[in-house]
Formats: sequence, structure tokens, C-alpha cells
Amino acid sequence: MDLPVMPPAKPMLAKAAKEIPEGDLLYEPKWDGFRALLFRDGDEVELTSRNCKPLTRYFPELIQPIIDQIPARCVLDGELVVPSEDGLDFDLLGQRIHPAESRIIRLSEETPAHLVLFDILALDQLDLRPLPLGERRSTLEALLSDLSDPLHLTPATDDPELAREWFSRFDGGGFDGVMAKPTDGTYQEDKRAQVKVKHHRSVDCVVAGYAEHRNGGVGSLKLGLYDDAGEGPGATLHHVGVCSAFSAAQRRTLVGELAPLTEGAEVNHPWAPEGAGDPEARVPGAPNRWSGGRASASWIPLRPERVVEVTCENVSNGRFRHPARFVRWRPDKDPADCSMAQLDSPVPEEFSELFEK
Repeated sequence: MDLPVMPPAKPMLAKAAKEIPEGDLLYEPKWDGFRALLFRDGDEVELTSRNCKPLTRYFPELIQPIIDQIPARCVLDGELVVPSEDGLDFDLLGQRIHPAESRIIRLSEETPAHLVLFDILALDQLDLRPLPLGERRSTLEALLSDLSDPLHLTPATDDPELAREWFSRFDGGGFDGVMAKPTDGTYQEDKRAQVKVKHHRSVDCVVAGYAEHRNGGVGSLKLGLYDDAGEGPGATLHHVGVCSAFSAAQRRTLVGELAPLTEGAEVNHPWAPEGAGDPEARVPGAPNRWSGGRASASWIPLRPERVVEVTCENVSNGRFRHPARFVRWRPDKDPADCSMAQLDSPVPEEFSELFEK
């Protein structure tokens, strides 16, 4: 492989903002997948991650479409995603990273990945990184206007009103906000030279346990939401994530606040030990594919009688992908009203336009 930009190379990054900025900017959907740089030199194709790790072997189904549709010598920036009936599925995408060749081949057929492209770093003998984004985008549109599954050119606009409309609708289905990129900006590797505006969803959750911090006090609250059956016969309280990042003072205070809820908490607790409760329920501490079959650290059960409001960013298959942030206690809220429906969001029409042609 002999290209003007060679691996290892790192993609340009973005800094977070609370509001969509205005100015000489190009706006794009923010995709919920794996960032990837694509290097192609003839029949040689290489995909690398944000941290320069090789990804090519995990996505063999993309190699031939890339050879068929992408210019023979180029370096492109994009996002690997896995579409499903409910939008882009980050969990299915994560399962694609597996050491076994047989599993990689099977999953490439069962849950094929797509590649959404949004920037170009090099073409033929030219290093395009010094060019402004406006020129790089025009080049992309000229080269990739006829892409078909599983390759896509991301939508883009210079209209801030449309960007705000996108932001209001891009809260699910694999879209988690909007990117704002200076049209006169050069491509700056590993620099936060762009802006990302992500959704911060507010959710009312049942607190049904906590884990202790290594320095004492409450380290994280165990959060649950009821399924559609609600509280009562047939109800299931699913563990959806944790709320953490408390100060030392908050950790000590929380222990005292939650102490009354520990009394009798183990009796008929919805996340009872193995052999009790709903076997289909998501419970904290259970082994999963990330833990290598091991249970996680122990936690202290609480009677599920208290509700907390938290904010979170990414939600995947009914779970918070990252720890949520504490907002306030909700003494006015009935735990039975804390349902999984809070995590539902419609799939934007752009999903169908791109992935269901």
C-alpha cells in the first residue's frame, strides 16, 4: 500500500457543545457506531479504528463493495454501523469484534455492517487534508454520489434551521445528535476541531440497590425501569444502568439517606439471587459477554421504593451505555410510573432513506 496518507493515522475529533452553533458550518447527523478510516490502494483495503487498531478482518462483507464502489486510491473517514429493524444497533456492532474466524464469518452474514462516509483525506497522489472541508465535501459528493448498500454518503446541510430540526428528531435509531464542522477547516488528525451536540435524555428511574465506593460510601446507584406490565403481577423491573460520579461528601450522605431502604430489602427483591425472581429480567452483577462469564462486584439491595431523575446520553437496547448523572430525587413520582417506555424513540426518516433503499 502506497498512499499520501498511510496508516497509522487518527481521525479528526470533536468537542462537545450544548447548543447547535451557527456560522460558516456544515452540519451532519452524529452516527452511533465505530469510527473508522478506510485506506484503499487497488485491491488492498484496510479499515482502522479511532485508536489506529486494525478492523478489516472483522468486517469481511465490506471489502468487495469497497473495491466495487470506492475510488481505487483514496483515504476516507466514516462510521461503521449495523442496521436493524429498530435502527442502528450498537450492541450488534460490538459483537462483530470477536477473535474466532468462524464467528466473524457467521456474523458478517447474520448482522452485516454498513459504512457511512463523511470525509476524504487523500485521493490518488493528493493529500487533501490541507483543503477546506467545503472542497473536501464537494469532492466526496462527486466521487460517491452513486453509492449503494452497504456503503453510504452521510447527509449534510449548511442550514442551521435544518440542523436544529435534525437534532430534535435524531434521538434514536442510531442517531444521537448533530455534528457542526467549519467549512473552511482543514483536516486535523486527533484534534478536536469540530463540534458535536449530543442528546442528554432525562429519565426517572427506580433505585433498587447500590455499590459501595472503594473509599467508602455509595459509589453508584443501581437503576431500574419496569416493563410494559407495570408494577404488580407480571411486572419485571429491569436493570438499565447506574448513576455514579458522586463527590466524597455525596457518597457519605447517600449511605445515610438509603439506609432505611436496606431493611428487609432482600425479601422478594426483584433482582433476587439466582433461583428467584424473573429469569428473563436484566439484573446487575450478572455475567455477560464482556465479563468473561464472571459476575461483577457485589452490591447492596434496596427496597425499590425511591425514584431518581438522571440524565444519560446513549441508550442501547434498553440500557444506558455509560453511567448516568444524578439530577434530583423525585419523591412525587411513583416507582410504578418508571417504565421502559421512557427509552423509546422513533426512528428518523433519514434511516429509511439510507438503509432501506
